[in-house]
Amino acid sequence: MSRLIVALLWLIHWLPLCIQAPIGRGLGKLLYWLIPGRRKVVLTNLRLCFPEKSEAERRALAREHFALAGRSLIERGLAWFAPAERIRQLVRIEGEERLRALVDGGQPVILLAPHFLGLDLGGTRIAMSFDSVSIYARQRDAVIDRWLYHGRSRFGDQLLLRRDESIRSSIKAIKACRPFYYLPDMDHGAHESVFVPFFGVQAATLAALPRFAKLGGAVVVPCITEILPGGAGYVVRFEEAWQDFPGESVEEDARRMNACIEDHIRRIPAQYYWVHRRFKTRPPGEPKIY
Repeated sequence: MSRLIVALLWLIHWLPLCIQAPIGRGLGKLLYWLIPGRRKVVLTNLRLCFPEKSEAERRALAREHFALAGRSLIERGLAWFAPAERIRQLVRIEGEERLRALVDGGQPVILLAPHFLGLDLGGTRIAMSFDSVSIYARQRDAVIDRWLYHGRSRFGDQLLLRRDESIRSSIKAIKACRPFYYLPDMDHGAHESVFVPFFGVQAATLAALPRFAKLGGAVVVPCITEILPGGAGYVVRFEEAWQDFPGESVEEDARRMNACIEDHIRRIPAQYYWVHRRFKTRPPGEPKIY
């Protein structure tokens, strides 16, 4: 089955993006009805994070999220198979000179890349301009795992570290001035996490960002990839480096990270990775949410 999926992505990647996009949206709308478990997770997350919205508004947002998730699945074939020139045309970068100045100046950088649906193509595009490093989670399906790895490593001199590798490998790469494409906004359990608000709900939040920044002498640069409508492509935005980070406490740093991510979600709410059970781990004594 996985080989068939890869073959379909290869076939579809030849189509113009203006045709791929509606195919992906159609797939996503179908998945909204075919996977009720994930639909329930999305609606639960939206209810918790946007209590001010009506039920009808949240359901409409959930349907749009699935449509865009379908696009991200179909358009992953571009990251795996499309030539460099086509990816450069489809995925533009804003603020590249900002990151280039930091790297060329010998300043280690952590790219804070929250789980927006366009992050895979965003990471591929960044790899064409910078020799970067990221943490890689091995997939259960060997075929999909191989192609995901291929897509993330086919351009430039990329370093992919397994999630279970020592922190020393990450710090060494950061100090070598490889921009660290870091995705720290998932629920990985209570271990090495702190409970801080995410849209007002206590969420287990990884405390590694300030640790990486301190040990690597790195600045944090928020990096958001946005899917543009239809065939307009994608845009990767590098923002200004954070000042005065890390702060006085890990909890303060985690709150700052979550607040930054919240600001971007409010701008493009359908593009965040709502299918993840973000509030799975609860503080002691609190009931399960999902």
